[in-house]
Amino acid sequence: MSGHSKWKSIKHKKGVTDARRGQLFTKLTREITVSAREGGGDPSGNFRLRLAVQRARDSNMPMDNIERAIKKGTGDGDGAETYHELAYEGYSPGGAAIFVQAVTDNRNRTAAEVRRVFTRGGGNMSEAGSVAWIFEQKGVISADAPPGEAETLALVAIDAGAEDVKAEADTFEVYTTLETLERVRQALEENGATISLSELQMVAKTTTRLDAGLAKQTLRLLDNLEELDDVQRVFTNADFPEEVLVDTID
Repeated sequence: MSGHSKWKSIKHKKGVTDARRGQLFTKLTREITVSAREGGGDPSGNFRLRLAVQRARDSNMPMDNIERAIKKGTGDGDGAETYHELAYEGYSPGGAAIFVQAVTDNRNRTAAEVRRVFTRGGGNMSEAGSVAWIFEQKGVISADAPPGEAETLALVAIDAGAEDVKAEADTFEVYTTLETLERVRQALEENGATISLSELQMVAKTTTRLDAGLAKQTLRLLDNLEELDDVQRVFTNADFPEEVLVDTID
């Protein structure tokens, strides 16, 4: 597994501390609310909402919170916030592409915060469309296999419609189309895989290799972007040296 694909996998496997779990739940709540607003409150007929609810459940978010977020999106709950979905694009130190997805009730505040983090982190925010073309939307599943079963489960994923599988020891990452994501996840679970992540991501079509110094700067920039309350997800095409990932994230 390359330093590019391993970045998200390692971060997710670390989990979140109690101090940041509240922030995670806030972000999950916004995603559920927006999904319900756009496609209705029934997950069986709203694919995006179904993914958002599954992600919340994978993160141990209480069902009461999930149900309140759905009601808020459909207009049946309390609260009058109007959320906007926004995307920001830019470059890291060293020129790696960064794509930021945000959900906010204040466009000006979020734009200013994102720009400030880019600038302070040695990167720069760019115009819309400048790096979006580097990414394409894919279903991404991160999973653990029982000892010695990774190769078998990789074949299960391919048979179920996965486009690609990247494995390291008993951990693997599966890439699918939007249409086959749920089918592949179900097949993996039925064959003993432990799913840690299953969602739609913006996956880079090409990568930019960074040396150790620039990689550390970029990782700090990405962390600071992800810590912004309005930022939902951050994607990059940076390819990080393995030793930097171990030293910085472990």
